[in-house]
Amino acid sequence: MLTTIIKRRKRIEFHGDSTLDPLLKQLYASRGASDQQSVDTRLAALHSPELLGGMVTAVALLYQALSENKHILIVGDYDADGATSTALAVKALKSMGAVAVNYLLPNRFKDGYGLSAAIVEKANRILSPDIIITVDNGISSIDGVAAANELGIKVLITDHHLPGEVLPQAAAIINPNLSDDDFPSKALAGVGVIFYLMLALRAHLESCGWFVDKNIPKPNMAELLDLVALGTVADVVPLDKNNRVLVEQGLRRIRASACGEGISALIKVANCQQATLAATDLGYSIAPRINAAGRLESMSLGVECLLADNTQQALEYAQQLDQLNVERRLIETDMREQAQAQVDGWLKQSRDKEGLPVALSLYEPDWHQGVLGIVAGRLKDQLNRPVIAFGLSAENELKGSARSIAGLHIRDVLNAIATRQSSLINSFGGHAMAAGLTIPVAELGAFSIAFEEEVIKQIGAEPQNKIIETDGPLTAQQMTLESAALIKVAGPWGQYFPEPVFDNNLELDTCRVVGAGHLKMQLKEPDIGCFFDAIYFNPPKQLGESLALKKKYQFIYSLNVNEYRNSRTLQLMIRHIQAA
Repeated sequence: MLTTIIKRRKRIEFHGDSTLDPLLKQLYASRGASDQQSVDTRLAALHSPELLGGMVTAVALLYQALSENKHILIVGDYDADGATSTALAVKALKSMGAVAVNYLLPNRFKDGYGLSAAIVEKANRILSPDIIITVDNGISSIDGVAAANELGIKVLITDHHLPGEVLPQAAAIINPNLSDDDFPSKALAGVGVIFYLMLALRAHLESCGWFVDKNIPKPNMAELLDLVALGTVADVVPLDKNNRVLVEQGLRRIRASACGEGISALIKVANCQQATLAATDLGYSIAPRINAAGRLESMSLGVECLLADNTQQALEYAQQLDQLNVERRLIETDMREQAQAQVDGWLKQSRDKEGLPVALSLYEPDWHQGVLGIVAGRLKDQLNRPVIAFGLSAENELKGSARSIAGLHIRDVLNAIATRQSSLINSFGGHAMAAGLTIPVAELGAFSIAFEEEVIKQIGAEPQNKIIETDGPLTAQQMTLESAALIKVAGPWGQYFPEPVFDNNLELDTCRVVGAGHLKMQLKEPDIGCFFDAIYFNPPKQLGESLALKKKYQFIYSLNVNEYRNSRTLQLMIRHIQAA
């Protein structure tokens, strides 16, 4: 029977700085940051750009381009990492004196992903660039780079995705995940990679006297950290020490209103509090609005919002993005209901969840390509199984978006299938937890079987129990608004440096359904009789009917500062409930 296992993180002693709050010491240490150096988020703690392979060649190429007033074209991706990377590259190059900088973003529905030969042809026909810089893509663009080379266009690849066995014949490549690259952090997002390149370029230009000769103010690269923070969090890359520095420094600028007009406008339309903005706000409130542009229309709207230097113009862009996000949620709701109907069909046949395949392939011909990944992710979270959602992208082709569970590298799964049965997959790419692919329409059944067989081969045929890691119980004295506020800004929290989650045995005093099936509760600490407001968003079906008032349960929760009508109160955000 599929169960949820509560696992408490091991308590590790924190060494150093006695001024840190004891609770923070515990939280940091249990995440592997057990001394003062490991929680140092000053800019001085960043790894040097010189450690990234290919940097000398790339900087020399850009220096020549600037010196000769070459036309530089940025080719990005249609997600938030790609949008922030594109905006950062444009802003940085213009601040360093580039006279001709443009960008081109592939359309998700017409062009597909990355620097394809078709995109190169389009760029050459419309914009006639001398140099193409890819951001957040390019490492798999063998044909695109070849097409550019034939046209005499030099290509500089900046990417963070895993490379294939063959690399593109680009003029320069910067990617920390190349096999021979010794950069200490392999977790940089695409926006982090281009930021490092711009840091190195700025340093080289300064050493050559460029800014003095051109009478250009030396740009302050810290002004771009808001974009780095947003793109890094949005792409859900591991928040290792280096990425935590980048995100924290970006957040500090955002909180101090020292960020771009576009990000400030997005914060406003998302009804977030800029002065206390956290990484989770970037991930759950700001990034989805940027991503909505690439999912439903063109990511150019997102980039223009991030490039806007006028408050009113930025707000207009942000409002358009907000409306697109509303539309995206409506589409998602409809698709999730259809996906759930397919799952329910399996369950009716088997009577319990163990009758579901260990890996799910779902398909509806009219599913929106831009929302496939969200639907796959929601079902993956619900069922704790790898899920691929497919929609029809061409007459004879399906486009799929895959989401995986802990312990299963989804790109490796697809690679194994493609290696053994090449006719089943037209193209694929991605990370350990998320990937995209296209397959022939006629091969959906065969692919679904191969997908399940490969998952079983890698993790076994038994359903994987869902494991929730917690930081243990809090005392009633720790369950305060002050603790919630402290934790919120103490991160940044994110992938592999997770937001603190606690577990306590509490009594359910009141419970009622609000909104679209959410549970609003009041919980009682039984020993000293204090009460806590709590809310459980999107709980499992029928959970509310099975809960008994005045009964004790084990609640898994995080602390939240609830801000409503200029009032700030403590609220427990419930993640899971089970018998005490």
